[in-house]
Amino acid sequence: MAIKSLSIRIDEEMLNKLHVVADYEGRSANSQILILIRDCIEAYETKHGSISEAN
Repeated sequence: MAIKSLSIRIDEEMLNKLHVVADYEGRSANSQILILIRDCIEAYETKHGSISEAN
């Protein structure tokens, strides 16, 4: 599996809050974002079924 990059725009207040949450969890902001994305995908698949890479 290849690792890809993704740029996002985020306002300063939200970014600062993300860093607080990530620090509390002992993670980097990047790792925290990946966990949030994973949790979102898992919730979607629980409700709607598995997502194939072809979608």
